[in-house]
Amino acid sequence: MDKKNIIKTLLFLLSSFFGLVFLYSGWTKLDPIEPFEYTFIDLGVAGWKTAPFIARFMIGLEFFIGFLLIFGLYIKRFTIRLTIATLVVFSVYLAVILIHSGNNGNCGCFGNALAMTPLQALIKNIVMLALCFVIYRFYDGFNFGRIGRWLMGLTAIAAFALPHILNYVDLDYSEAYLNKPEDQFKLELDSLYKNAKINTPPQSLRTGKHIIAFMSLTCPHCRIAAKKMKLIHDHNPNISIYFVLNGDKEKFKPFYDDTHSESIPYCQLNGRAFVYLAGVELPMIYMVNNSTVENYVNYMELDQTEIEKWLAKP
Repeated sequence: MDKKNIIKTLLFLLSSFFGLVFLYSGWTKLDPIEPFEYTFIDLGVAGWKTAPFIARFMIGLEFFIGFLLIFGLYIKRFTIRLTIATLVVFSVYLAVILIHSGNNGNCGCFGNALAMTPLQALIKNIVMLALCFVIYRFYDGFNFGRIGRWLMGLTAIAAFALPHILNYVDLDYSEAYLNKPEDQFKLELDSLYKNAKINTPPQSLRTGKHIIAFMSLTCPHCRIAAKKMKLIHDHNPNISIYFVLNGDKEKFKPFYDDTHSESIPYCQLNGRAFVYLAGVELPMIYMVNNSTVENYVNYMELDQTEIEKWLAKP
């Protein structure tokens, strides 16, 4: 193999590697997809109903870029330009996170599969941008002739459809979950007041309506729930939310570095006292009215609009 073919092969491998990175990035965001959805709500570019669709569109875009890079399709004319534009947008987002929140927690670039701080992800993007210019300068991809446009169209349809096929949007639950029949029961808050550590729970939890969430500091689903409730709290501070957290003291910093939910009041409750109130399925989110649990929901069912309707009921 001559030098020219060796270089062409290396550039093909580099482009394909980039494609696999984009495919892996999109794939890891799909399950769980909620933290990625909450990103757009936190940025203020989407609401609770539109964020799931924007998240899946962005994952579809990553799939689309990944396939095009592997196929070597319209590299100079379209693909690398789209890749560069996407990396620049992602890098600006990471820079905003660094400025406002610091270099804490997982940026979510690879979902929960590969944790990266915002700074690490930004450095990764800068390296990828530099290599994009190498590909643009020296790699032409493949000439598919007349079928090139058809191949691009089919690739786009497949890429943007995949996120909806693999993790479809379900918006029906939010209208119905408050009306489902549940056995109401009294929440034994005396046990909470007696055994809580770090912070003393406020006596105001005994009266009125509150969202009381029992979560483990190391539970990944609990962290997703905390992120969602943080956004709900930011959007409507009048909704009373309280965290009861289970775990060792050294686990608090990683939990808050990831969820950024420090604004929500909390206490620490460990051992049997926690299990007695929360059970073993976490997170356990109670909708409490005058110390009575009127409903308990999972984090996917938790909906700001429906909570506000519940609060408005006499």
